[in-house]
Amino acid sequence: MRFLLILSFLFTACGKEEAVKADNKDSKYGGYIYLSTSSDPKSFNPILAQETSTTAVTGLIFEGLTRVNVHTLDVEPNLALFWDIKKGGREWIFYLRKDVCWNDGEPFMADDVVFTFNELIYNPDIPSSSSDVLKVKGEPFKVEKIDNYTVKFSLAATYAPFLMAMGHEILPKHKLEGIVKKGSFNTTWTLDTQPSEIVGTGPFMLKKYRPGQFIELTKNPYYWKMSQEDTLPYLDGVRFLVVQNIDTALLKFLDTELDYYSLRGEDFAILNPEQEDGNFKIYQVGPTFGSRFLVFNQNPDINPKTKAPFVDKRKIVWFKDKRFRQAISHAIDREAMIEIVLNGFGYTQYGPLSSSSGYFYNPGVAKYEYDLDKANQLLKELGLVDIDNDGILEDADGVDVEFTLFTNAENTDRVKIAEIIKKDLSEIGIKVHFLPLEFNNIVSKIISTYDWEAIILGFTGGIEPHFSSNIWLSTGHLHAWYPRQEQPSTDWEREIDDIFTKAVQVLNRSQRKKMYDKWQEIASHEVPLIYTVLSENMFALRNRFGNLDLTPYGGVFHNIEEIYVLK
Repeated sequence: MRFLLILSFLFTACGKEEAVKADNKDSKYGGYIYLSTSSDPKSFNPILAQETSTTAVTGLIFEGLTRVNVHTLDVEPNLALFWDIKKGGREWIFYLRKDVCWNDGEPFMADDVVFTFNELIYNPDIPSSSSDVLKVKGEPFKVEKIDNYTVKFSLAATYAPFLMAMGHEILPKHKLEGIVKKGSFNTTWTLDTQPSEIVGTGPFMLKKYRPGQFIELTKNPYYWKMSQEDTLPYLDGVRFLVVQNIDTALLKFLDTELDYYSLRGEDFAILNPEQEDGNFKIYQVGPTFGSRFLVFNQNPDINPKTKAPFVDKRKIVWFKDKRFRQAISHAIDREAMIEIVLNGFGYTQYGPLSSSSGYFYNPGVAKYEYDLDKANQLLKELGLVDIDNDGILEDADGVDVEFTLFTNAENTDRVKIAEIIKKDLSEIGIKVHFLPLEFNNIVSKIISTYDWEAIILGFTGGIEPHFSSNIWLSTGHLHAWYPRQEQPSTDWEREIDDIFTKAVQVLNRSQRKKMYDKWQEIASHEVPLIYTVLSENMFALRNRFGNLDLTPYGGVFHNIEEIYVLK
């Protein structure tokens, strides 16, 4: 009887009156939190998103079947209540919650899960980077509906991070099925879309977007999660101010226009004395998970529009030789970057994972100490020498060794690192033409137009190596130096492909560790991404919020639905 009563309650959850009736019960409800973003989103479509300017927003609108507990790092239920594991991990049965509604009031059901995987993620006409990750032995998962609240996943082989992968956003079939059938999904949920058309199950929903100004989210009146007897979220909404550079974000935080600010090292001396008067606190939680790296374009293909190579043939010979990349790594002064750019709050990085990643982090990767003699020796082996004594290296034909370097102008730390790299490389006779660009322009160059020579960029990191397979597989959309290869262009890329293909099928954690250690060692020797420095993860937050739960992995806002404004 008790089970039936619970179901009776759950089935009423899509009624708006039921969902919001507790909103004014106590003083926890109401108010906004004000955050910033350095760039406008590219869209509101999480399937197509490959940049944080989009996912920072969509992450509050959409949810997955599972989520990671930020304290234990174990996977726990979310849109799924529980699951059964069969056939040694090759079959998974998910039993969905029955109290979940989309933010337009429609019930969330198994059809939405099947649609998201079969019609979106695995659709060959939709360029989702998730399709690189959510496969095993090169085959997508088979996803079937058993009944309205039960879904079966059948796998070609075991897939070690399967439960973590089920944190992928689920999208609404009733809103998108017709659009997919028309073949127009890749141009839907753009920045011009009416907010009411963007439908998720998360705690917030899009209310208003003003390009170059702000993105405003309001609470989802149908949100399913509760805290004891309280409906969630407590906040009325979230507003992201589009702030084109970090210096402006700092000023807006000091002027109390922002509640949260992610500190650069140089900001500590400014903000530290202001904590009491400014009613905020600075938190330090260890090295960031993400990365900053210099990458050279190794794409040898021909631009179909211009009929010319994406990269000058002479330069691609340099870029594809690991001795050139190793020389660059030896020539950049990471310690100076930490002192000058990060004000001492930083760490050198030489491999794909941050030490914050935990178990799979390999500290034994190849390291490139600042050594100009070693850099010069490697370049000399390539035949790059200063023939005419003008301070610039030349190749055998007397052509200057030079390249154009981009980074995103909004990120002042990256701009300063680029300037240091330009200066450092001039010390070994390499001429760098540095040009800051708008962030979304940089993303387009990496994943679409390929018209670049060198870029300083960063990828977000995490605790599960396989989720970076869209970067490290040679077929990956984000295999930045040469994406979407039909066949691996080098033996070492083929070896990394093999590691990622096999390691995901290994359930023994220590065996996976050995395989991913090898990947990190190969990456550090071949240096397709020349890593620079990691920041100390520091942020300032107003002392006006309750239910904060700060962790190195989850940051500040993993439980944003439970955060409330102190009255």
